[in-house]
Amino acid sequence: MIIKFLSLTLHNFKSHRDLHVKFGDLTKITGENAKGKSSILEAISFTLYGTDVLGSKTDPTPTNYEYDFVRSDLLLSIDDKQVLLGRGIEKGKNTFYINEVPSKATEFDELVKSLFDKDLFLSLFNPSYFFTLNWTEQRALLLKYASAPTSKEVFAEMSRTSPEQKLKDITLNPAAEKLAELTKKHSLSDLDKIHRDNKNKQDKAYIAEQSRTKTLQEQLERYPAADIDVDATVNEKNRLIEQIKEIEETTTSADVTNRQINTLNAQIQSLQERISASATKWPALKDEPIQDTCRTCKQPLDESAIADVTADKEQRKAQYQANHKALVNQRKELEAELAGIQYIDVSVQLEKIRELDHQMLPLSESIKSFDQRLQLLGDIDQAKANEAATHKSLNESIFILDAIKAFAAKEAELQAAKVQSLFSTLSIRLFETLKNGEIKSTFEIEMDDKVYRKLSLSEGIRAGLELRDVLSEQSGIVAPCFVDNAESITRFKQPNGQLITARVVSEQELNIISEGIQNESN
Repeated sequence: MIIKFLSLTLHNFKSHRDLHVKFGDLTKITGENAKGKSSILEAISFTLYGTDVLGSKTDPTPTNYEYDFVRSDLLLSIDDKQVLLGRGIEKGKNTFYINEVPSKATEFDELVKSLFDKDLFLSLFNPSYFFTLNWTEQRALLLKYASAPTSKEVFAEMSRTSPEQKLKDITLNPAAEKLAELTKKHSLSDLDKIHRDNKNKQDKAYIAEQSRTKTLQEQLERYPAADIDVDATVNEKNRLIEQIKEIEETTTSADVTNRQINTLNAQIQSLQERISASATKWPALKDEPIQDTCRTCKQPLDESAIADVTADKEQRKAQYQANHKALVNQRKELEAELAGIQYIDVSVQLEKIRELDHQMLPLSESIKSFDQRLQLLGDIDQAKANEAATHKSLNESIFILDAIKAFAAKEAELQAAKVQSLFSTLSIRLFETLKNGEIKSTFEIEMDDKVYRKLSLSEGIRAGLELRDVLSEQSGIVAPCFVDNAESITRFKQPNGQLITARVVSEQELNIISEGIQNESN
């Protein structure tokens, strides 16, 4: 894009009541101080943005004479297409014009915004403007028009083993190869977040895993390796268990027999008590007299009634004797059964079981100790495996983070070299390395080892001209440039595009000389 100023028309703009300036390839503005040289330059930025040449709000209203309205009209061409832009102040209100047609502020601003970027244009127009921006804005503006190295280029340069090595001969080192693979799925920024988070987690987990392994090993020391044949010990314990089972089966059978004896004795005792109770009733029944009178009415009984009474007694005696005999027979049966059963003494067997249990105790303890030690050995192996896995994950994240750091450093180095190659006298610092090795963005421009703020006026102008030419070349925009206080600089490289100089000439009225004027057609 080629931007050219064709003409500027001012009406009541600061000290200029009416002024028409035609611009050429070179426009020289000279005159004594306070003759309005800088006001002409300011009128251009005012027309476009309502600011002075440094981007600050400005009020061009005259202060030393009466006026009707303020007006500034700039005719410019963009790639040979002309547009006339005007801005004014009438009765305290801002006015806007596009090709002499009154316009709204938003319409005017939208048009100007569509023509070119404000910061870039003012940086090209005024070599000092760029240095008024915040360093982050300066850095962003410069890098916006400077191509950044590709990831593929950075990976290759990370892996370079000698300056003479050709790009096609470079084999990616492990760090570059790892990042090249991982960046197929995640951005470097995401990888950095993922592995910083994993590193923090695994740092803590690794400490915990080490502590667990140590604790288990300390527990293992309480179970020293026993010099035993565990299979033989288990077999011996099983043999004792079988012996105990055999004895217990015997004692169980004895218990059944002895309980049977106890039951029979209890039943015989119960029957004997019933027999004794029955025997005490016999004398009364046997000696019971035959009553010859009625028990109820006391009337004498006849022979038939007496016979009935006698028969009843005999019948009751017979029933008693039958019942008593049945009890005696039942007792005898139980006594006969009891006589056929022998009481078994199990105290010997119980003592044998206690002896076998005593023999089995140390065997059980040895087997238990062996099993606990075996379990601990398994837990320790698992803890060590977990510790190794955690350590591997931790190291992997550390490796990737170091690779990202190396990538950032190499990317910064390559980008800085690319940007630096655009300049001939200026040194550009885009990055700084922190104490922890991380790369931090920064921005500083130096000339002859001096930062811009410490440059002299003439050095500052030359620095600004070189910078604006780099911006012009990289952005592809050729725009007019002015050099104010041109008397303070004896030599400088002709900038890209139109050049406007303002020079103080003692005791001279305002004088404007334009060379290479382009015809206006509007």
